[in-house]
Amino acid sequence: MKENAVLEMKNIHKSFPGVRALQGVNFTLCKGEIHALMGENGAGKSTLIKVLTGVYGKDEGQIFLEGKEEAVAIRSPQDAQRLGISTVYQEITLCPNLSVAENMYIGRSEKICQNWKKMNADADRILQSLDIPAKSTQQLASCSIAVQQMVAIARAVDMDCKVLILDEPTSSLDEQEVEKLFKLMRDLKARGVGIIFVTHFLDQVYEVCDKITVLRDGKLVGEYAIKDLPRLQLVSKMLGKELDDMSDIQGEHKAYEAKSGEEPVFEAENLESDAGIKPFDFYIRKGEVNGFTGLLGSGRSECVRAIFGADKVIGGTVKKDGKVVKINKPIDAMRQGIAYLPEDRKKDGIVGDLSVRENIILALQVLKGFWKPFTKAEAYKFADEYIKLLDIKTASADTPIKSLSGGNQQKVILARWLLTHPEYLILDEPTRGIDVGTKVDIQKLVLKLASEGMSVTFISSETDEMLRTCSRLVVMRDRKVVGELSGSDLNQNMIMSTIAGGDKK
Repeated sequence: MKENAVLEMKNIHKSFPGVRALQGVNFTLCKGEIHALMGENGAGKSTLIKVLTGVYGKDEGQIFLEGKEEAVAIRSPQDAQRLGISTVYQEITLCPNLSVAENMYIGRSEKICQNWKKMNADADRILQSLDIPAKSTQQLASCSIAVQQMVAIARAVDMDCKVLILDEPTSSLDEQEVEKLFKLMRDLKARGVGIIFVTHFLDQVYEVCDKITVLRDGKLVGEYAIKDLPRLQLVSKMLGKELDDMSDIQGEHKAYEAKSGEEPVFEAENLESDAGIKPFDFYIRKGEVNGFTGLLGSGRSECVRAIFGADKVIGGTVKKDGKVVKINKPIDAMRQGIAYLPEDRKKDGIVGDLSVRENIILALQVLKGFWKPFTKAEAYKFADEYIKLLDIKTASADTPIKSLSGGNQQKVILARWLLTHPEYLILDEPTRGIDVGTKVDIQKLVLKLASEGMSVTFISSETDEMLRTCSRLVVMRDRKVVGELSGSDLNQNMIMSTIAGGDKK
């Protein structure tokens, strides 16, 4: 066991049907260390954390704690807690209707059974020692999200936690709240607590962490001291692209590149939503395919959700053909000729119990009004036309959409929006989780639509795919726009350098 290690995970394997989620992963955390666990979507971060906390059982491997030679068995979250492993999740898992003290001691009968006065006094003592701005008797719901997270951390500290896992704790916090959380993390570090920090924010990693472990595709890429891993190299390791082995990967056909003199069809100025993105400017011209790129969590999806009115807009303006238009909700955007295929097709896209036909006509029916339903003949005509156009594999138009493959579900949602004949089509991760053949079909369709004059914004986690389809990319980092690339700058090296902020130290 490594000297001073509070946790060592060795050769961890975990598989699910058809997926090898973790393949021989090693992870070491030392006492008094803040250690970032980094990786893109599907890298294995969440699975590793769930194995450590007993949510999942591991297939192979061993877990050691505090330098002991005997491996521990963690079969449940309760086991993990007894061993001093605590987790604070992005979504607060406390009870907002109870007091701060009650939340700190809930589930711990020996504390709750004491008199209330002593319980509150004990809670206040812990809160004060950690400099948390809350009182034991106040209702948790009256506290900010940041303070609620700190209360969850205080609960873990009082349970003598040796390993504290913070899973995306800053995603809902403003800059001042992040600073308060970092102060608490540094205080705990000084007390000898080992902290695993899971985050997508590069700036925050370099501000507060001592080490970084990078996972990719369920495998360990490496463990690095923060001083030995410049941001540019971190980005390359997360994406799996070596800096000296990258070329601008272009397809045989490139999207129509709009002339610089043409007026934008749609543009946004200082647009800001309640999803936490910084105000941003954006424009797209007729027949152009552009995209938002950046690491997962950078704000790509939040930007297009703001444009479509899917998140509440709290500032800025949207213009169509140079004139200001009001887009407060998705129906406003639809009436302006905007269509939006969302990132999560199961949650925000398909209506599982409805048929393929009903899913296809849904958006057009909303625009027309439900009091003016399509005739059965019209509905079947529309469905049959787009099933054929997009080569949707389904037994019939009446088949429930939930019984289709992921790729065919995605084609149905695409058909739904194409049926509205939009001027501007937003596609957020349209090829995620679908087979290669369908991916190529969708990419070809995007280029065809652009050649016919439709404006398209395309978002994908696969940079190669973005380079094949887009003629201009808006680069995001930590929920703000940090650059725009086009022409000869549109390549892997420039994307990674811009994401990293040009930091080559």
